[in-house]
Amino acid sequence: MLAVGAVVGVVVVRRFQQPPAVPLGLRPAGQVALPGDSSRFDYAALDAGRGLLFIAHLGASEVVEVDVRAQRVVRTIGGLPGVHGVFVIPDKHRVYATATDANRMVILDEDTGAQLGAGPTGAYPDGLAYDPARNEVWTTNETGGSETILNADTAAVRATVPLGGEVGNVVYDPTTHTMLVDVQSDNVLTVIDPATLAVTRRVALPGCDSDHGLAVDSPHRLAFVACDGNATLMTVDLTSWRVVDHLQVGQGPDVLAFDTPAQRLYVAAESGWLSILNESGGHLTVTGSNHLADGAHVVAVDPGTHRSFYPIPSGSNGRPALLLYDPV
Repeated sequence: MLAVGAVVGVVVVRRFQQPPAVPLGLRPAGQVALPGDSSRFDYAALDAGRGLLFIAHLGASEVVEVDVRAQRVVRTIGGLPGVHGVFVIPDKHRVYATATDANRMVILDEDTGAQLGAGPTGAYPDGLAYDPARNEVWTTNETGGSETILNADTAAVRATVPLGGEVGNVVYDPTTHTMLVDVQSDNVLTVIDPATLAVTRRVALPGCDSDHGLAVDSPHRLAFVACDGNATLMTVDLTSWRVVDHLQVGQGPDVLAFDTPAQRLYVAAESGWLSILNESGGHLTVTGSNHLADGAHVVAVDPGTHRSFYPIPSGSNGRPALLLYDPV
């Protein structure tokens, strides 16, 4: 996640008025001390079946594995320069990470942390998505303006798809078996056919400044797009391909997590604000919006327990921590 104005690891958040404060409706469920220094965390990925959370500690160039049921750190996995994206495929017992400073995607063993393989990407690989139909991992090459497609077992590169602008996040749509990609410099949501690698649609996002965050409710044919430049969250109808919602969220919206069974969307922002929105009838309603913690721009959610997780650089004792919250 490369924030607007980021220079040598320093994140500058554009200043807008925060949205009206609404109680989050969360109660603390624990806090896990994390190893390492108080540098930046990035994405997190949960294997809900095993209760294992994998957190990209960008500043330490390592992934931290946490057993969220026992609330303890299992291991740290090093050797991942500038790690940003992290993605877990539970059926394979594998974790995939973007070693951004090395322009590589790395395959990790979920049980041991061992590196099983690696493959080259474009410039500044960030987020990841998995295409199960073709057993391929997609990396968004943010400054490279492209998507690199790698085999999920061998990390062999099949192709790189240029998108003509700086790229945000990527998500697989299991209903249409397509990839959705933010092209944040153009404020466009792009649809790619993984079979042919052709761009089949470009959806303009009027009123969006830098679409970076992305999540999908595939059964209800909705995409949620976070515009980090103007703190706006958009809902795109994937049937009509129209923007149906514009909502204000916290400054610098970054990571999105959608709890499908609860029909609840979490939007974590660089400013430390968290927005919680409920989906009904094809639209979102803000049910909570408030400051959670400084640096709480990453969120993951367990669809079984509905517990949400937030790694932050400085917890109650001033050291890195993972915050756990349950809905009230």
